[in-house]
Amino acid sequence: MASSRASTAACFFLGLCSAGIALAGNFYQDVDITWGDGRAKILDDGQLLTLSLDKYSGSGFQSRNQYLYGKFDMQLKLVPGDSAGTVATFYLSSQGNTHDEIDFEFLGNLSADPYVVHTNLYTQGKGDREQQFYLWFDPTMDFHTYSVLWNPRHIVFSVDGTPIREFRNREFAGVPYPKSQAMRAYASLWDADDWATRGGLVKTDWSKAPFTASYRNHTADGCVWNSGASSCAMGSNSWMWQELDSNAMDRLRWVQKNYMIYNYCTDPRRFPQGLPRECNAG
Repeated sequence: MASSRASTAACFFLGLCSAGIALAGNFYQDVDITWGDGRAKILDDGQLLTLSLDKYSGSGFQSRNQYLYGKFDMQLKLVPGDSAGTVATFYLSSQGNTHDEIDFEFLGNLSADPYVVHTNLYTQGKGDREQQFYLWFDPTMDFHTYSVLWNPRHIVFSVDGTPIREFRNREFAGVPYPKSQAMRAYASLWDADDWATRGGLVKTDWSKAPFTASYRNHTADGCVWNSGASSCAMGSNSWMWQELDSNAMDRLRWVQKNYMIYNYCTDPRRFPQGLPRECNAG
């Protein structure tokens, strides 16, 4: 009951009890299934895509388009029950050793324990920018919207329209920022029981397989990159210079105060030579 009341309070506080997205794409038209040998399935006339994982393989897909900046949404319903060792993902990435990447990873757990939302960013091939969160709802009971806003000013991770993390462009302080490498959107479901749940202490229970995560209502409102050129002029989209207003900043602080469980910027033992520059930049 306590958790139910907390979820209800969060719902009303955030004003997101019936959050949703419009103008959803079609998986048949917009993505390619890239691996899984039949474990990824497009259903409902292209409106739903399920990824499955068993002892032999996981599965995944990628967008057909590449983008340089945009607003990306995906609704997910995560693996229910004992999902320890499994990782479902939704992320953006370029290619190569100096790639850029913006990650949502959902770390499974034992039935009575909460999922961990693991976020990370890579710039020019360097990551190690993890922040982790619990959620204020059960992400296995229904679909929820996970979003990435990526524009020249900042990158914002959001859940049901509520920002949970902001990474600002701090090139002025010598911090690399993703601005020149086009990225595709990706999703996958895979086995990571060597690290995903309690640092690898809890292993995947294959008797519960196959594990299934469901994806729907994806949107990519972005600048398509094709043959070295962008499909949109700078400033032609409302999200291009979008900032967090005071209400969004209040919600961001609320989530980080109540649901953040790890922040690389507050882990000096991990960085004996000093915290990364962005942790101290204004």
